[in-house]
Amino acid sequence: MKKLTYKQIILYAVIGLCFAASVLFVYHNEAFYKRTIAEVAKTSVDGTKKVTDAHGNVDHLYTQRITAEITNGKEKGKRIDLTNKFSSSGAYDQAYRVGNKLFVSVDKQLNEHGDLTGSIIDVKRDKYVLVMAWIFIITLLLVGKKQGVLSIISLAVNASLMSYALDVYVHHSDMSLLWICGILVILFTVISLLLISGFNEKTYAAITATLLGIFLSLGIAYLVIASTTGLRYEEMQFLTRPYRLVFMAGLFVGSLGAVMDVAITISSSIFGLFEKNRSVPMKALRTSGMDIGKDVMGTLTNILFFVYASGSIPVIILYLKNGSSLDFTLSMNLSLEFARALAGGIGIVLTIPISVYTSIFFVKRKRNSL
Repeated sequence: MKKLTYKQIILYAVIGLCFAASVLFVYHNEAFYKRTIAEVAKTSVDGTKKVTDAHGNVDHLYTQRITAEITNGKEKGKRIDLTNKFSSSGAYDQAYRVGNKLFVSVDKQLNEHGDLTGSIIDVKRDKYVLVMAWIFIITLLLVGKKQGVLSIISLAVNASLMSYALDVYVHHSDMSLLWICGILVILFTVISLLLISGFNEKTYAAITATLLGIFLSLGIAYLVIASTTGLRYEEMQFLTRPYRLVFMAGLFVGSLGAVMDVAITISSSIFGLFEKNRSVPMKALRTSGMDIGKDVMGTLTNILFFVYASGSIPVIILYLKNGSSLDFTLSMNLSLEFARALAGGIGIVLTIPISVYTSIFFVKRKRNSL
């Protein structure tokens, strides 16, 4: 068994301390919230009611009595009596268990036992989000090691940039979201690939191919979308900004991951072959790059479709359960998802030859410099 180095021991110790500190904090951070939080101490179900809708579907409605203890604010330590109504389907509600922490509003009236009364606003979910985040981080570190650390840094930087850019757009309505996302795409590509792959010809080729592929594919998508009326934008009707530009801006960011994956995969493979054999013919590199591109093309385009379509499954079921026809349901809920998947698919297909010839260009330049 390989012994751990001193740096690895320090790194694992720091990760362990961060994990313990974050878990301890999130389980005892009620004082940092302005809203009142109560921890469920006891629950009971008072009654059940059977409900049948117009289509003959049967559901059961339950009334849950909850006794909880307030954990922050002026009323800390006091007990509060709450009522929760939930259904067996759980579409818009849920049953609460002992130990759940809830955001509540406190009424001025007391119940017959002298406890406070109030209503439930929401569930405190930060501890569940933290657990999932740590599972993701630890898995990434175990598999990727140093690359995993760089991937986490890249993700944090990109998320911060996205948050800042959207905040700027919300507070400056005269700015174009399309231009903002175009700048974000450039920054995301450069930061992600430089952090993960380093400053070398392979990375430069991947960056060039990614940017060419994404902007070319989005240009084609923009021309097609601008000349058609087949898309259904009803799900974006709540927007007060130009919905078509907002949709196009989403295409920029949504297609980037798959295009970047194709570019770095082909670039890495071509440069890997070149490093093993500096005299390898350019035709062999070109053939190998195209073969790899064809192999990943089908899987990535399918992944894009599944990712976009999966989010619409609950709404599709809701439409069908309420008597909508299949054609109407799919056109209402999947037209934008199909457009996103097709735009990303165009980007993937175009990026394959762009990546191959861009990588070969940088390989020739590196060979000439040797």
